[in-house]
Amino acid sequence: MTSHRVSAPVIAPGEKPKGPASYFPSIEKTYGWPVQEWIDIVVERLDGGATHMEVVSALKSEHGLGHGHANAIVGYVRAKLAD
Repeated sequence: MTSHRVSAPVIAPGEKPKGPASYFPSIEKTYGWPVQEWIDIVVERLDGGATHMEVVSALKSEHGLGHGHANAIVGYVRAKLAD
């Protein structure tokens, strides 16, 4: 099993996640990638010194994510890194 610095939440069928994670099912459906891949990209960018909005902008311009989806992923990762 691969270890991730920040792991995606496990969302059980029928469960309604709260906060930024509430966007994750839609993100996976819309963009076709597991949310863990997006989380790993964000962790790498933040570790590289990028700010929250720089990472949001990169997800939008480089990967075509909408602002709300990009912001949700970055917000989730930053909160987990602060734990």
